[in-house]
Amino acid sequence: MRAKSPSLLCLLSLATLLVGGTESATPSVQPSHITTPFNRSLFPSDFVFGIGSSAYQAEGAAHIDGKGPSIWDTFTKQHPEKIWDHSTGDVAVDFYHRYKSDIKVVKEMGLDSFRFSISWSRIFPKGKGAVNALGVKFYNNLIDEILSNGLTPYVTLFHWDLPQALEDEYMGFLSPKVVTDLQYYADFCFKTFGDRVKHWVTLNEPLSYSLNGYHGGTFAPGRCSKYVGNCTAGDSSTEPYIVGHHLLLAHAAAARLYKKIYQAHQKGQIGITIVTHYFEPKSNKPADRKAAGRALEFLFGWFAHPITYGEYPQSMRSSVGDRLPKFTKAQSDSLKGSYDFLGVNYYTTYYAQNAPPINTNRTFYTDMLATLTTAKNGVAIGTPTALNWLFIYPKGIHQLMTYVKNTYKNPAIYITENGVAQARNDSIPINEARKDGIRIRYHDSHLKSLLQAIKDGVNVKGYYAWSFSDSFEWDAGYTVRFGLIYVDYKDNLKRYPKYSAFWLQKFLLK
Repeated sequence: MRAKSPSLLCLLSLATLLVGGTESATPSVQPSHITTPFNRSLFPSDFVFGIGSSAYQAEGAAHIDGKGPSIWDTFTKQHPEKIWDHSTGDVAVDFYHRYKSDIKVVKEMGLDSFRFSISWSRIFPKGKGAVNALGVKFYNNLIDEILSNGLTPYVTLFHWDLPQALEDEYMGFLSPKVVTDLQYYADFCFKTFGDRVKHWVTLNEPLSYSLNGYHGGTFAPGRCSKYVGNCTAGDSSTEPYIVGHHLLLAHAAAARLYKKIYQAHQKGQIGITIVTHYFEPKSNKPADRKAAGRALEFLFGWFAHPITYGEYPQSMRSSVGDRLPKFTKAQSDSLKGSYDFLGVNYYTTYYAQNAPPINTNRTFYTDMLATLTTAKNGVAIGTPTALNWLFIYPKGIHQLMTYVKNTYKNPAIYITENGVAQARNDSIPINEARKDGIRIRYHDSHLKSLLQAIKDGVNVKGYYAWSFSDSFEWDAGYTVRFGLIYVDYKDNLKRYPKYSAFWLQKFLLK
């Protein structure tokens, strides 16, 4: 449902909305010249425009009000060398204490929806058992605040911050025991918040959790083979597949529970968010075209195929062999059709070139039988950005949507993340840092490409910009800024709207 924006909303009100109501940006730097003839009126009337965040990246309050530690709390303390600036999410951008003013800004921008994740260990400090009443109170208050501002909450149950207690007890997602515990946690959330939350995402980017946490070791819990990275334990040839398998079974358990017990009377929907790049063949050779298809199957199909068809893609089964776990008949049946909508996170596109199989030091990427690159003949695939993996290639979102429609039975799709980062540079004035033309061009071009996909018959229901504010960006720490709202890390985390926030506001209020 579209949020109702106040008719007298003005740019100045957005520019001066900061945490605690403190004024900052002045009318003299207000980007009133920004115009956008391309606007929301071109999209379907029920199309949802939102913006997102996640618990560990934004909340802070890591060790207060009864919250238990997550694996990210542990990882950032034990392995500061794996975070680019050696930082943590202990304070992050203090959304825990500033959510009311932040949600007010979301409303002022004219958005329909706010996407956030629940911290599992804020609800269950030990992952199960005793409930933390103060954690429940926070999420009740947050949901109520979102609704009172005319916005729709989209809630993710698991955005990578597994309770450390479950990692200690049975090694987290390496054990099938996690399936029961995630279902128990999900059941509590459905029962407690489902009277107001009507859009649930079970998992955010299981691919990122599996690969970065167990293949490269750059994310919590930091496991990998010695031949891949600097890890004290792990097996990059097997553990990502085991973890991905248990993530899928946990998704199915939570989704089936919701559909069986809660959906009929709560009248909500449940889905999962999958991330992928799009892939262009590096040449017109048939082998490279097949390599691009395999890359999509490995990154996207790894999770989309089981929840649609009940099994892994054939290319994965053939290449990975016995290292890829198998589903029982009951598991396959529980996975098939276990979603009402598909969340898709898209940022960039790569080239894919055929690669031969290898028999030693196997990894997810050697199993793919494809070499992935961001340039061809010395020319980058798209506009470079502050992140060496992210090149601006808006055509890719249209191509990906077409692929999903044709491969996975034309599901309802929400773009749950799409955005671009800029390098943090504290040496330039804030009023200069707010001028983020690259972000305006990124969202404008991707929305235009997405609109074309809708016109071509893809069932896209919504678009969430990533992210609401600058925040802790996992292994990149605070070195890059994804937000439409600038956070001054040097001055009490004050918020300042970037020019992209004004652009989006004008886009939405037409």
